[in-house]
Amino acid sequence: MKTIIKPLCILLGCLSLGLGALGVVLPVLPTTPFLLLTAFCFARGSTRFHNWFLGTGLYRRHLATFVKDRAMPMRTKLAICLPVSAMLLLAIWLAPIWHARVLIAAVLLFKWYYFLFRIRTIPAAKN
Repeated sequence: MKTIIKPLCILLGCLSLGLGALGVVLPVLPTTPFLLLTAFCFARGSTRFHNWFLGTGLYRRHLATFVKDRAMPMRTKLAICLPVSAMLLLAIWLAPIWHARVLIAAVLLFKWYYFLFRIRTIPAAKN
């Protein structure tokens, strides 16, 4: 079973890396969650892939601070939360069942609570 898990982790890591890279240029696609998934998958799948990913600019720009300090600048938090919130609000509007709307609204509220109160906010880095 372990022999199939590692290649699947590497495949999922590559897919999430591609989506995370697209998220850098497409505002509706969140970058950070995909890059976190990439780091997780590569750590499980291959030491070589994981070390390579930790050296990329994508990782250093979008995740290094979060992984190191469990903190993000407010701008990064908003860059993650706003597009995702727009998609969740669209899902609430389009959901035909009120139970689904309530569930999606609960996810939306939890996401904002978590990002605002559970992840520490740090000053933005000077470039």
